[in-house]
Amino acid sequence: MHPVDSSEFSVLKAVVEGTAQATGGDFMRSLVRNLCQATGVANGFVAEFAEAKTRVRSLAFWMDGDFLDRQEWDLPGTPCEEVLRGNFCHYPSGVSQLFPHEQGVESYLGVPLRDGAGEVLGHLALFDRQPMPERDNLFYVFKIFASRAAAELNRLRIEQQLRLSEQRFRELFDEAPIAYVHEDKDTRFLQANQAALRILGLTAEQVPSTQGISLVPNTPAAQARLREAFASVEKGTDSAGVVLELRRKDDGRPVWIRWWSKTDPSGRFLRTMFIDITAQILMEQEQAKLQEQNRYLQEEIKAEHNFEEIVGRSPALRSLLNQVQRVAQTDASVLIQGESGTGKELVARAIHSASKRKQRPLIKVNCAALPASLIESELFGHEKGAFTGAINKRIGRFELAEGGTLFLDEVGEIPLEVQVKLLRVIQEREFERVGGQTPIKMDVRVITATNRDLLQEVANKHFREDLFYRLNVFPLATPPLRERLEDIPLLADFLIGKFAPKLGKKINGIGAESMRRLQRYHWPGNIRELENIIERAIILADGPWLEIGAEQLPGSVTDISSVTLGNAAASLDAVARDHILQVLEQTRWVIEGPHGAAQRLQIKPSTLRYRMRKLDIRKPG
Repeated sequence: MHPVDSSEFSVLKAVVEGTAQATGGDFMRSLVRNLCQATGVANGFVAEFAEAKTRVRSLAFWMDGDFLDRQEWDLPGTPCEEVLRGNFCHYPSGVSQLFPHEQGVESYLGVPLRDGAGEVLGHLALFDRQPMPERDNLFYVFKIFASRAAAELNRLRIEQQLRLSEQRFRELFDEAPIAYVHEDKDTRFLQANQAALRILGLTAEQVPSTQGISLVPNTPAAQARLREAFASVEKGTDSAGVVLELRRKDDGRPVWIRWWSKTDPSGRFLRTMFIDITAQILMEQEQAKLQEQNRYLQEEIKAEHNFEEIVGRSPALRSLLNQVQRVAQTDASVLIQGESGTGKELVARAIHSASKRKQRPLIKVNCAALPASLIESELFGHEKGAFTGAINKRIGRFELAEGGTLFLDEVGEIPLEVQVKLLRVIQEREFERVGGQTPIKMDVRVITATNRDLLQEVANKHFREDLFYRLNVFPLATPPLRERLEDIPLLADFLIGKFAPKLGKKINGIGAESMRRLQRYHWPGNIRELENIIERAIILADGPWLEIGAEQLPGSVTDISSVTLGNAAASLDAVARDHILQVLEQTRWVIEGPHGAAQRLQIKPSTLRYRMRKLDIRKPG
């Protein structure tokens, strides 16, 4: 072992003290300056390979008592070339003769600087205009400085590699197509990549102040899915991802994501990633809406609605159809008023069929057939869990009618509390599902119908006045059959063509006396009553001509001229009650099914039950 004398100890002390507080470039400059001072050599430098290993650049260059700016030079033809091949080189004199490019240089001492694996990173060198004879203490001190230089150069290289690696990972993190968020256990964001910012509508400045759970809407379904998501993190069972509904930070628009998250090894933070599946969810919702529309329209087809069933040439009917043609070209709200059985629904369908919305659905809601507690859900839909029994999300009739027409039959039966919401929807053209908080824009034409005197209902505080005027933009009145007596032959012929083939009968027409009897009858049940009488006559017919006797017409057969309109209106409920009772007795009080009273009356079972309650019809015994 080489003994250390006092001068060498001073050198070692200078190395330690001169570089203790320095790193990087400062370290290298301090080291080279102290090396030259300790060895008495005028010039020295520490250098590393440049981009190519045939060229080097200085990290610190001390010359004649001062530092030079960064130097860069080619290796061929220099004494540095041999050093960087990994060899310790000492030229005590004659350098300029050996290396003609090094004019003015007499002596040179260089040592390679290696990393832990032995790879040459650069070199440390001294050179002088004077000879540099070999001295033990010179080499000893030089190697000490070289060891320190190699350690620092290796540290700088590792630090640079770490910076590059961090930059690559940061770029991968930031530019990844999948959204990544680093958050604490309270979902406060610590870091988010560009995909996350884009999906969530955030800016980079908003990240530190954003809490993830604040983006989840306060709806029962969304909050339930959030609880499921955190439960899956705790159990480690979220391999398939959890679908979450969020609201964008910038504009509040809904966005759906498939979300994965897990805690980091410390257990203090969450590493979360997600993908945007909004387009998929919206497509699924549209598919569900189309399926619901298709199911509804299939039901409508089964109900055998026919757009051509408006039959007649009477002035009253022609006037009505002229108004229908005019209003159909607009989007104005239409209120159709008329007695039961006068064809209000057919008029609504005619308006829709002649409108620009005819390629979109016409959705009907019979408000009288729905319990008051379900009307709101039927109209606007509901979210899962919105109320007891709401086990699935339901799309309401307004959504089903998007782009088309919504027909509210018996609108006078809507409860006052729902009337308020209906008014708001018509005014603002948007609604929310029951239990939901997201406004849904709508483009729907509203047509309503009633057999009530809505103005009287308004006066009695049973119907909102503001809603009445919203619905009554264009009023239509369907004329009762007693005002269309000249249409009865056409209607009868149409109904024979409708029912006779179904019943397996060949009917040529109605006898003259029977037709006169039909035209003298006051028709409290209007066209619906005529339908029932014609169908019954076909069933009873033994030949090709229908004969309808007075006994087949309910009530007394009185000449129409002797019946005032007031008396007819007063007796309408009584006649309807008698007729329903007669049909119920014929079917032995069976309401539903192919042989039930509802089928014979050609109304829905729910409508028949409503009428029975309204007319206080109860099964005997």
